[in-house]
Amino acid sequence: MPAAPLPDLVLYGKPGCHLCEDAAATLVGLLDERIAAGLAVPRLVERDITTDPAWERAFFETIPVVELGQRRLPLAVRRGALARWLAEALEAESGGADGDPAAAAMPTPGASG
Repeated sequence: MPAAPLPDLVLYGKPGCHLCEDAAATLVGLLDERIAAGLAVPRLVERDITTDPAWERAFFETIPVVELGQRRLPLAVRRGALARWLAEALEAESGGADGDPAAAAMPTPGASG
């Protein structure tokens, strides 16, 4: 039976946020590395928190925020931390290890796409 598709990798940010732009570039690089290694990769979706009041309230002080399934990483600015978090989150999503419960997320505010 084929594996279930991975959930989207969501990056919450806002226009003009250089940290958000840096996080996006880092994530693209990390996903490219996974592709080159023949590993599964989720689709990267960028969400502008200024388009949803619930996202803006929830994430304004902690952007960039990265989310995969029920796992969330606020202030996602360091490449090493992003790489570790992404590997752990993807392992948990693919049925590997249970992952770090401390990194589990609360439900997504304004759960629209």
